[in-house]
Amino acid sequence: MENIAILGSTGSIGQSSLEVIDKLNNRFRVVGLAAGRNTQMLEKQIEKFKPKIVSLKKKEEAEEFRRKFKDRSLHVTFSEKGAEEVAEFEENDIVVSAITGIDGLRPTLAALETGKKIALANKESMVAAGSLIQNLVEKSGAQIIPVDSEHSGIFQCLAKERVDNVKRVILTASGGPFFRSSSQEMEEITLDDALNHPRWKMGKKVTIDSATLMNKGLELIEAHWLFNIEPAKLEVLIHPQSIVHSLVEMNDGSVLAQLSPTDMKVPIQYALTYPEREDSSLPSLDLSQIKSLEFFEPDVEKFPLLKLARQALEEGASFPIVLNAANEIAVSAFLQTEIGFLDIAEIVSKAVENHPQREVQNLEDIFSVDRETRQMTRNLIERRS
Repeated sequence: MENIAILGSTGSIGQSSLEVIDKLNNRFRVVGLAAGRNTQMLEKQIEKFKPKIVSLKKKEEAEEFRRKFKDRSLHVTFSEKGAEEVAEFEENDIVVSAITGIDGLRPTLAALETGKKIALANKESMVAAGSLIQNLVEKSGAQIIPVDSEHSGIFQCLAKERVDNVKRVILTASGGPFFRSSSQEMEEITLDDALNHPRWKMGKKVTIDSATLMNKGLELIEAHWLFNIEPAKLEVLIHPQSIVHSLVEMNDGSVLAQLSPTDMKVPIQYALTYPEREDSSLPSLDLSQIKSLEFFEPDVEKFPLLKLARQALEEGASFPIVLNAANEIAVSAFLQTEIGFLDIAEIVSKAVENHPQREVQNLEDIFSVDRETRQMTRNLIERRS
């Protein structure tokens, strides 16, 4: 039996991970949970999985949980430091990194330092600190198995292949809810419209990123670091059916593809059980029912953040950090109805344009750029309002 800690246990990926673990019976034991603000869900998870350590956002919440579970041998901690404690808990064999945004970076690094297997769902960590993470992997011997369906697909396609034989890698995107929308319709998008994803059930931030195609832009940057693929070989295609998750073209003309049902539990289970595969409770993929698989070039004029993400990837240095930080602030403002949908791309673009590029050498450099960008982006939003 392997021990698992889940960072972001009450989020979409965290919940799905626990469902997978539950269905795999006694293969895994949950020893650690780091949660966000959903304390009611965390309480249910504690009752069901009986972890040894949990972390909450706030000190007051942690104190309340200590009182509730005082009769158990449960260590309760809080804040980002608490999530790091869960990540580096000595009994961990596997750590699921599923805290959304830059908040997941320090806990992810803490997990990597232990040299354990990391099921990585926090793409923002790789976007902001790809070089730092890869250096840490080499130093600690940790193993990263991607959880995002696209990167899981690439990982599986490349399992027995040499990277230097790769001609190109294609990540697919559903296109989100606005792939077929006209320019006029795009101007009238509401928050409810943007949260109504046609294929995937995800957290709010990721759902908005999918609607703007920023999610795919971040995944391009992540793929570069995960697989050591040069930017020129990375491409995106819109695939509305979301059945083909990635394609890898080899230099001999062969194209490898990974297909599976549109359910995040598939890549989550693969990441947890790798290098083995377990039976899944999900229905088999029936292509005769699907009938057609469509692929389209993305419209970067309608979805400018995808183009901007590629530029950040090619420029490197501090630009990916700025791109991610500005996007997190702009998406948060949209979710609070402070700005419109199309404002997200405009604000992020201005933040990147206003940033003087600089090299980043360490974690403090990364967070320094991140803090500056967040303040600059807030200023842009305030001046707009």
